[in-house]
Amino acid sequence: MWELREPAPTFRDVQARCDGMSSSVLSQRLGELGEADIVTLGDEGGYQLTAEGRALLDALAPLDGWARRWAGRRRGRAR
Repeated sequence: MWELREPAPTFRDVQARCDGMSSSVLSQRLGELGEADIVTLGDEGGYQLTAEGRALLDALAPLDGWARRWAGRRRGRAR
C-alpha cells in the first residue's frame, strides 16, 4: 500500500521499492489488492490506488505516523 502512494509506479518500480521482493510474490499481492478493489492497473501500465485504496491509505495514515514516532524513539536509544 505505502509503495503505491506515488502516482502510477510500474511493476519494476514497486518491486524496487519493496526491497527486491520476488516477482511472483509481488504479482500475487498486486493481484489480491486488485481483486479487493484497492489497486488497479492504469492505462499506461502503472499501478494506482482506487478510491477504496485511497480511503484505506487515509485510514492507515495514523498508524504510519505512530510507527515513525516509535522508530525515532528507538533510534535515540540505540548505542
